[in-house]
Amino acid sequence: MNTRAELAEFLRTRRARLRPEDVGLQPFGGARRRVPGLRREELAQLAGVSVDYYVRLEQGRTNNVSEEVLEAVARALRLSEDERAHLGNLARPAPARRRPAPRAERVRPGLQRLLDMAEGIPAYIIGRRGDVLAWNRMAAAAFVDFGALPPAERNWARMIFLNEDVRALFADWRAKAQETVAHLRLRAGAYPDDPQLAALVGELSVKSEDFRRWWADHNVKDKTNGRKVVRNPLVGELVLDYESLRLPDDPDQVLVVYTAEAGSASEASLRLLGSWRAGETSRPDRHAQRPAR
Repeated sequence: MNTRAELAEFLRTRRARLRPEDVGLQPFGGARRRVPGLRREELAQLAGVSVDYYVRLEQGRTNNVSEEVLEAVARALRLSEDERAHLGNLARPAPARRRPAPRAERVRPGLQRLLDMAEGIPAYIIGRRGDVLAWNRMAAAAFVDFGALPPAERNWARMIFLNEDVRALFADWRAKAQETVAHLRLRAGAYPDDPQLAALVGELSVKSEDFRRWWADHNVKDKTNGRKVVRNPLVGELVLDYESLRLPDDPDQVLVVYTAEAGSASEASLRLLGSWRAGETSRPDRHAQRPAR
């Protein structure tokens, strides 16, 4: 990934979200404004840096940019915590951003046992590129039988944009898809030199117009918590709340757990779904089929 180009586009799109009047400024240059949002001069004024320095920052031509300057720019642009982290990944010079080469992603046996013991709730673990690395039978029942998919297709971004069956699962597919893009872009900023991540983005950009359009928005958001309405083909609509738990010893792996409100129709449907799946005696060997990284 070309971090200079990414930094320029990220800052440009963040400037475009704000108008001078939104931040208490008189519009620079009067009414004749040919660009949306804040101009570079206005952003530099808000951040307390020279226009020349900000221009060089936006073009990736600064070395050893300080945390104080990045914080001032982030404050001026009203960035979220995820956006601030993304800005830091893009703006720091190469030696500061360099990280060890991505290693093979493996799920510890103890974590797989933990998933299997969570019999009544869907749960799975995703890796840094959104690959589903491990799951329990309830996740396969509620969403998709991950074990039946080829290893390379067990990736949420690929499933959301290229698998029509998975697309049909989500009542608000657009919101789910945009969240997926924002999370993938955040990870791309953290791993700009990951060739498999770059290949995934390239593939989706070619195959999906929606992905290509939303990728160009430069929105970033980590996976945290929320609610999803899932249209399960066996039990109908499931209203599920999810929590994302980052593993302390491997922050690139995230455990995602879905629950339904106590006493709700969705809780009863999950129990019914679990009883149906409990009668199944065979299950693919997930460890043997996990994609090589």
